[in-house]
Amino acid sequence: MRVDWFGLWRRGALGFALVWAAAGWAADAHAWTSVDLELVLAIDASASVEDSLLDFQLSGHAAAFRDPSVVAAIGGGSRGKIAVTLVSWSDPTAFEVLIPWTQIGAPDSVLAFAAAIDALPRRDFAGSTGIGAAMLNAADQFRFSGASSPRRVIDLVSNGFNNIGIMPEYARDQVLAQGITINGLVILDQVPWLTDYFAARVIGGPSAFVRAADDRRSFARAILDKLRWEIATAADR
Repeated sequence: MRVDWFGLWRRGALGFALVWAAAGWAADAHAWTSVDLELVLAIDASASVEDSLLDFQLSGHAAAFRDPSVVAAIGGGSRGKIAVTLVSWSDPTAFEVLIPWTQIGAPDSVLAFAAAIDALPRRDFAGSTGIGAAMLNAADQFRFSGASSPRRVIDLVSNGFNNIGIMPEYARDQVLAQGITINGLVILDQVPWLTDYFAARVIGGPSAFVRAADDRRSFARAILDKLRWEIATAADR
């Protein structure tokens, strides 16, 4: 039997390279020792969200991170930086990391994060509205942040109520038990009572709040106000 020594070496070298890359990633992750805030931005990608609505969720977040007041707030904290990731959610099993954990602090890094959001493809999404599962999946992401902070927050955007999976109030209790705050931003294009629903069954934790938006302009303003409040609250700790 012939032994393919070159093939064995090549596979071994590839395996070593992958291990080395993983070790390098881990080292980089552990280098994120202290930030003011760990933030999961969770956007609604369920079937109730039309293409234009998905676009202005993304565009609104990008615009907020380009705003000078947000840039100044991030850099003005005691540690001068935050860790942030952007995810999408719909069904309990349809949870996707759109932008992985990123450390931002200096103005260039904040603007680069905004550019990364702008560069995301605007593609069709489908699925039910699993708010409870989205909270649990978002909370699980903090294991990968590579950062430590005095405040961990999930920002959950939605234009609908939970219609699949674990009920939001049960998921909320599990998330709050981990010391994570849940804030909400509701889009009132379909469900006029959604603000009250989020206040009663979704948000929770220290300084938790829900903001409401009726249209594109008010959505962008709500995101901006929400980020400034969260960053300022974290900077006080």
